[in-house]
Amino acid sequence: MKIGILKETQKGERRVSISPNIAKQLIEKGFEVLIEEDAGVNSSFKNSDYEKVGVSVAKRDEVFKESKILIKINPFDADDLKLVTDSHILMSQLYHKSNPELLKAIAATGATAFSMDAMPRISRAQDMDVLSSQSNLAGYKAVIVGANEMTKIFPLMMTAAGTITPSRVLIYGVGVAGLQAIATAKRLGAVVEATDIRMETKEQTESLGAKFISVDNTGEEKAEGGYAKEASEDYARRQKEAVNKSLFLADLVITTAMVPGKKAPVLITAEQVSQMKNGAVIIDLAAAQGGNCELSKMNETIIENGVKIIGTTMAPESVSTNASELYAKNMLNFINHLTENNEFKWELEEEITNGTLIVQNGTIRQN
Repeated sequence: MKIGILKETQKGERRVSISPNIAKQLIEKGFEVLIEEDAGVNSSFKNSDYEKVGVSVAKRDEVFKESKILIKINPFDADDLKLVTDSHILMSQLYHKSNPELLKAIAATGATAFSMDAMPRISRAQDMDVLSSQSNLAGYKAVIVGANEMTKIFPLMMTAAGTITPSRVLIYGVGVAGLQAIATAKRLGAVVEATDIRMETKEQTESLGAKFISVDNTGEEKAEGGYAKEASEDYARRQKEAVNKSLFLADLVITTAMVPGKKAPVLITAEQVSQMKNGAVIIDLAAAQGGNCELSKMNETIIENGVKIIGTTMAPESVSTNASELYAKNMLNFINHLTENNEFKWELEEEITNGTLIVQNGTIRQN
């Protein structure tokens, strides 16, 4: 069975879905692998790096024509789907809950599609979870970018000229990105606080040396499958009251809260921003879904009342080599799970297969 690796075309994207090392492992398992020319260049993988491990470098049209499995990171777009046939099996992040038109377009081709962002949050699927592997890097990068944008340093520093007090960092959302942001900010010497609707994250936060700001979540719905649920208006109000003191003292705020298929919850209002410290920085990782800060705009830096608000996905493409390697390993594990002797098992009742198989032979299974 032939696997085709496509070049990412989304603006600003620098990753590639399969690295040379993982391509080599797929070939050793008996798969044939083709890659669109220059697909790995922006991740520092040359065409020759792939050719050395046995990958065929080909033109875009040839990759579509020759491959059974087509792999990307970002959703297949209209130009991709013009070349997709009913014999293809597509694997990428489809964000299917917020992309109904894409599902219809894929179904119209008669193809089959797996959505990597729909991976169940269960222990067996941890090594296939692309959202976690990529969010981990995003949390790290958010702190580094925030440190660069601040006018202060992170650690306590005692000098002959006087003592510099440590910066204060506040993290909203203690998921994978939030935990990595906490760990990174602590390593750099900051005083770190964090908050999350899920009380089970308190222990995780404190294990990294940060203070957890508790808000009673009685009556709030529990997350399903490890994914976040939208908080009630009452909880949002109580969270603002509990967090305000820390927010107004913070030098750097990182927000990571997203709900699959819905607009990101507003955690920081314009009125709250007006009371923050002059020179504070907000890194809003949920900007692509509307933003956790009311004033955020995707891919823009807004300065309001002396507060710098950076709306971004802090996408792991900014560390594309590592991000590509991790995504590729997730894909290898996923393909290994779905296949036996290089053929698909089609275990439709199995939890991982059932959760990620969104379109099958032109029929939409999940919306």
